[in-house]
Amino acid sequence: MHIVISNTLIRKFVSRQKTSYQRITSKTTNLQKQLKTVQAFALMLLFCIDSAHGDQIVNLDEAALLKLFDAKDLVSIASGYKQPLTKAPAVATVITAEDIKAMGATDLDEVLETVPGIHVSRRASGYTPIYSIRGVYSGANPQVLVLINGVSISNLYLGDRNQVWGGMPVQAIARVEVVRGPGSAVYGADAFAGVINIITKTKQDIKGTEVGGRVGSFDTYDGWALHGGTWAGFDVAATLEYHDTQGHKGIVDADAQTVQFDRLFGSHASLAPGPVNLQAQNLDARVDLSREKWRIRAGLQNRGNIGNGAGFAQALDPTNRYASQRWNADLNYDNPDFAEDWNVKAQLSYLDTSQEVESNLTLFPPGARLPIDPATGQLGRGPFVTFPQGYIGNPEIFERHASFNTSAFYTGFNRHTLRIGAGFNYGTLYDAKATENFGINQLTGTANPLLPNFSLINVTGTPANFISTADRKNSFVFLQDEWKFAKDWAFTAGIRYDNYSDFGNTVNPRLALVWEARHNLTTKLLYGSAFRAPSFAELYLTNNPVGQGNPALKPEIMDTVELAFDYRPIDKLRLGLNIFDYWWKDVIGSALATTAMYQNGGNKTGHGAELEMEWKADDTLKFLGNYAYQKSQNKETNHDAGYAPHHQVYVRANWNFMPNWQLTPQAKWIIDRSRTANDNRPAVADYTWVDMTLRRQHIAEHWEVAFSVRNLLDVDARDPSSSTIPNDLPLAGRNFFGEIRVNF
Repeated sequence: MHIVISNTLIRKFVSRQKTSYQRITSKTTNLQKQLKTVQAFALMLLFCIDSAHGDQIVNLDEAALLKLFDAKDLVSIASGYKQPLTKAPAVATVITAEDIKAMGATDLDEVLETVPGIHVSRRASGYTPIYSIRGVYSGANPQVLVLINGVSISNLYLGDRNQVWGGMPVQAIARVEVVRGPGSAVYGADAFAGVINIITKTKQDIKGTEVGGRVGSFDTYDGWALHGGTWAGFDVAATLEYHDTQGHKGIVDADAQTVQFDRLFGSHASLAPGPVNLQAQNLDARVDLSREKWRIRAGLQNRGNIGNGAGFAQALDPTNRYASQRWNADLNYDNPDFAEDWNVKAQLSYLDTSQEVESNLTLFPPGARLPIDPATGQLGRGPFVTFPQGYIGNPEIFERHASFNTSAFYTGFNRHTLRIGAGFNYGTLYDAKATENFGINQLTGTANPLLPNFSLINVTGTPANFISTADRKNSFVFLQDEWKFAKDWAFTAGIRYDNYSDFGNTVNPRLALVWEARHNLTTKLLYGSAFRAPSFAELYLTNNPVGQGNPALKPEIMDTVELAFDYRPIDKLRLGLNIFDYWWKDVIGSALATTAMYQNGGNKTGHGAELEMEWKADDTLKFLGNYAYQKSQNKETNHDAGYAPHHQVYVRANWNFMPNWQLTPQAKWIIDRSRTANDNRPAVADYTWVDMTLRRQHIAEHWEVAFSVRNLLDVDARDPSSSTIPNDLPLAGRNFFGEIRVNF
């Protein structure tokens, strides 16, 4: 027997019940229980929809879903529409703005560090974050797809988010959705080890106007303003965030100049021991306009005065400054009632991004004595040349990206929800500029360092430039079917076909079997295939001794199998267990022993498990925690793949110990980070990192203050570097900040 009910009737039912309860002024525990019963009954009706009408959940708007579910229990990244986490055909995590505020996070990286199976570490250049998911670790980190409101922010040059990343503040973030595991069947390229979707705030997320500021260690000053309202019939949200810091001054004991050149060639040019260069000035602005079925968003991420961390070539450089201008806009159409049984969406987006040099990038410091090839003027084999101003190279990259995609859900088939879609992406590296005091002077044909003045030469547009302009066109189609073939069973099958103008075609399937074994236990068996597109540097880089481009490269490929359990033994306790295995093929690397040309050929495997817990002990106390284990291996060397922690533990408590006061301690343990096969140093040291945030809300109704301490125990925590920085990359010591915000 089936219960036949439309989503319109569900909305009316919930609305009538809500109106009825609003008439009752008494807020007793008994009435709260009755309201939960009403919500549970509506939920039962929703999922007992007659199969002849399909799965109507895809036609419910967000407001209707939030009447039935907590925002934290819904995810859209797994299938392209909002659905309960327990039913999503993926292993996913949702972090809300409320979570972000409670933990005292000031940057996206601090948010992601709380997700099981994700470790955020740093690379030497700019301390740009590496999001290692389940042991998938690489320097440029192109194996993780990061989206802002569903739009990729991957750059063509390295496949990363931008070499001049500069961090991402959190005041404009409504929620962060993370899928651990493959996502190429839905999102295409680079949805490899995982997908991170950052969803920014709309008018519904901002109550009026908020202004705030923060002062902290390392001469750090933050300010922000948020506003949500209406204008000319549009819902409007606007955010503005500013960040200025000198950065922590962690000491690098020895660097590449020390290890590779001073010790070998008797020079004394190294600036180590010395501090890392982490100053930054950031401005982030966003606006969101929506009306009926249409939404337009625009944003700016302006990065200036950005330090280069431990150096672009892993040699300290205190004077270099980077900059970046990242402009984005997207236009969205969302019509859940496009036609009978049809829900149609479309998105048109644009991204303009740059990586610029404000002050000379000194790869090796003044006084460096280096072997220079007299034929090319490049670092290599040849006579030693001393560079009085240092070995300087200033590469700059300018890119534009445009994309269009559309998808539709069809629920007219018996027991099936069908999703179809297609799209086109265009990206161009439209300009590459470089000045340098090495290489061949194009005017004289002479190796520049052999000239007496070591002048900078502009190689832009010449054969001596590090890369030429290039573009990439990608068209795609995808199909997904969710089949509820039996009571409590759902089978999702999807496939996506991508055609690329520079390396050909790729096909990526996904399969998911979801079984609601009991009302409080869900089991998932998942399979997915993913690919990582070769970056333009890997395809087209020239005049670089570290790696030469190879236009014949194929994409990296990964196959993953997962088994996941979600168990809720009591109403206030959730437990999760995920077990995974993956096979990573055609890994792209630079064959330094031969031609230094990028090549496919590496193979890696990995396996592990993630355990997560969320327990609301009572109305004032909540505990969250997770443990992740992974073991990844390089099959070419039969050695650990390196640098990602084998064990991670995270715990947090949210304690509302008196009205309007909240204390949030959290701790993470990073354990057992092996080196790669060719790195004979001892394993990277473990560390325990403890934070504490105290928050007081509703002071004189509108005011709120908070105080946080980071690295409370002042541990000497370090992230792995290559052997050219022998003692790894120092992280910040104990530091503090205080913030104040006002809502009106």
